[in-house]
Amino acid sequence: MRVLVFYLFAFPLFLSAQIKNVTLLDHWSDSSLISNSSQVRYSGCYSFSKAGHDYAVIGTTEGFHIFEITVDNSLTFIDSIKGNFLSSQAITREYAHYNDFLYAIGDEGDASLQIIDLSNLPTAVNLAADIQDERVGKAHNIYIDTSRALMYLCLVTPIVNGMETSMIPLRVYSLENPLSPSIIFSGFDDLSEVHDFEFKESVGILNCGFQGIRVYDFSIPEAPIYLNNLEFYQEQGYNHQGSLSEDGSTYVFADETPGTRIKKCTVAENYGLQVQQLFGAENTPYDKTAHNIKVLGNLAYVAYYNDGLRIYDLRNNPPNEIAAYDTHTDLSGNEFSMWGAWGVEARAFNNQVLISDRISGLYLFEFDRAFFEEAKSPSVVSCYPNPAPKGEQVFIRMADDHISRFSITLSDQAGKEILAKEIYDNSFAPINLNVAQGTYFLKIEFPEELILQNETLKLIVN
Repeated sequence: MRVLVFYLFAFPLFLSAQIKNVTLLDHWSDSSLISNSSQVRYSGCYSFSKAGHDYAVIGTTEGFHIFEITVDNSLTFIDSIKGNFLSSQAITREYAHYNDFLYAIGDEGDASLQIIDLSNLPTAVNLAADIQDERVGKAHNIYIDTSRALMYLCLVTPIVNGMETSMIPLRVYSLENPLSPSIIFSGFDDLSEVHDFEFKESVGILNCGFQGIRVYDFSIPEAPIYLNNLEFYQEQGYNHQGSLSEDGSTYVFADETPGTRIKKCTVAENYGLQVQQLFGAENTPYDKTAHNIKVLGNLAYVAYYNDGLRIYDLRNNPPNEIAAYDTHTDLSGNEFSMWGAWGVEARAFNNQVLISDRISGLYLFEFDRAFFEEAKSPSVVSCYPNPAPKGEQVFIRMADDHISRFSITLSDQAGKEILAKEIYDNSFAPINLNVAQGTYFLKIEFPEELILQNETLKLIVN
């Protein structure tokens, strides 16, 4: 039963937040790493677990750094390995792991495939192999199918005796010998490039730049079979990267073209893709660019370059932003939209998210995924559960997750104030019901600049 009528309006000027519904746990950077006037020092991030320990990796202009993600939610530096190419121009490094090895690639200069021995973790890591020959030199991205011991590389440029050879859009390698990958497929002749890829079992969704998306079945990796494509679509640009939902029904991708929004697609049984919704950050004060995306459950985690980490609820049409943390600080007058958040790792088994920012380094966040997975965004301010058992916890959640500043007052029927709480940087708040059974009232108040009417909710404690 509502005592006051509540009105929601969209006022982006007041409602947009730099921090919303996420908590920074730890942050690492190293200003001594090679850079130039851009101050770019970092690229991809990656995470994995081994023998009960969790690890984070970040690429830098000098190679890679590895950290343990400790039980107290901190990034503890373990070791680093120099890349074959050390330069302020070494701005693309990506990673994957298989058994006791981490595989590292780079896409600039005199790069190579480095294979790092992880068997001495959590103490140290060691370079086990450094491959630069007719098989590989530079590559843009990497995926390893651990169940079949297959490594996929895209935008592969072999370097033989110090000389670059022709670029191959995609190569598949056998890891039967994990220290000496062997080529089992090279292609595709009708594609200019494969920039990135997403795999579900043996099916690969390939992001092909200005040629859109291709889908292939790699059940027989030596002879992949064409399944489908998406050649033309709304707000098309340079098709960069995407992520498939765990049930295979939704694919979300981004074009690395300023001003283009993220695309949410349905996926048919034959892997036909149909764009259903466009969403993303506001293109103000200049056109924005999304970079890498990870879909986990009903949520899309986005490394949104200059807008940092953004998390969207895919169940709403269009998907709405439910959490954010801006890792990048714009310089006055800047209009280049590709400085900030590059890589994103959403860790499925806990509430942690990793972001690598090109300028500011590696971030470890906490995000209550289970809370936001529990239900779609409410149509009004909600309090649940209601009624609630005595001694339990209830949650207050805003209808619009952009609203991340408000106050809560809990009173009994006589008007006696029992609890008062100010909320900052969150669109929801937990309330502990250390009260007797009965009827109570929750008053939710908003800052004057939001031009929103306050609301009072009735709460039953039984």
